[in-house]
Amino acid sequence: MREGILSLIGNTPLTHLTRVLGNTHFDLYAKLEGFNPGGSIKDRAAYSILKKAMEEGQIGPETVVIESSSGNMGIGLAQACTYFGLHFICVVDPKTTQQNVALLKAYGAEVDVVREPDPITKEYLHARIDRVRTLRQNIPDSFWPNQYSNVYNAMAHRQTMHEIARDLDGKVEYLFCAASTCGTLRGCAEYVQANNLSTKVVAVDAVGSVIFGGPAIKRLIPGHGAARRPELYTPNLAARSIHVTDLDCVIGCRRLLLKEAIMAGGSSGAVLMSLALITEEIPEGANCVIILPDRGERYLDTIYSDQWVSEHFGDVSHLWEDFDLSFPETLIESNFWIEEPVADLAFA
Repeated sequence: MREGILSLIGNTPLTHLTRVLGNTHFDLYAKLEGFNPGGSIKDRAAYSILKKAMEEGQIGPETVVIESSSGNMGIGLAQACTYFGLHFICVVDPKTTQQNVALLKAYGAEVDVVREPDPITKEYLHARIDRVRTLRQNIPDSFWPNQYSNVYNAMAHRQTMHEIARDLDGKVEYLFCAASTCGTLRGCAEYVQANNLSTKVVAVDAVGSVIFGGPAIKRLIPGHGAARRPELYTPNLAARSIHVTDLDCVIGCRRLLLKEAIMAGGSSGAVLMSLALITEEIPEGANCVIILPDRGERYLDTIYSDQWVSEHFGDVSHLWEDFDLSFPETLIESNFWIEEPVADLAFA
């Protein structure tokens, strides 16, 4: 028997998907991170960072934990702080969903809302981080996990990749994971390199994110991409990066629900659609793994709301109801942006 809710973090299921892409010449597996007790992959990083800080004496019984988050990291920290009896301040912005705010408050977190974006970048992320710095100056005994730069975020995901490799006996030809803080990407990639695996790591980013270059553009899906390059980013983490749009996230999520009965979050749709784009180049019999970072209940008012989808994209239900993900020419119409090596792509 395990001791306490936090002991249930990790060792999430890896399931074989056979329907969402139809008949494929490779095997597709999904790592279901929504099975973590706080509902997302961020539980791993939250626990890893807090545990190390407590071991090193950076966090004591009266320490106030302060972090900037629009969703899953905040909820993961709120759960862990409640368990450890720590006060937690989560700095959010007006784009944070009311459901996430309600979850944070239910866990006992203090929610601090930044009302205006950064005057220079016009981004809320920069304004939230400035607010965290201000709070830390005003609260002497405080700790900032800083998910964008803390190496224990990335180190938590060496375990994630270990679980995947273990469950597939080391035979993992492709791994697709979403990029935001680059914690999952870096941790998995470092495990692959350290253990001499032949896995090709594909980073999935949002159109409008600046992590892998390109201009910053307004994005609708929280937790996918970033308005600033995280300090955890290092070159050559991935064999390639693929950018997908907000609409692609919606299509992928709706297909997962329609075909596999998996209700997953926005970046899960992104990783599925990025894989669908390059199916032609994947070898026969390969094992491909997509990491699905969270559950979809937190997106009922957005991705899974027909009204919200219609307001932002129009009548697009045919894209997941009649959409054949096995045909790359259909996907090209869905505004994918794929980075180098472009010459390696083979379109039907």
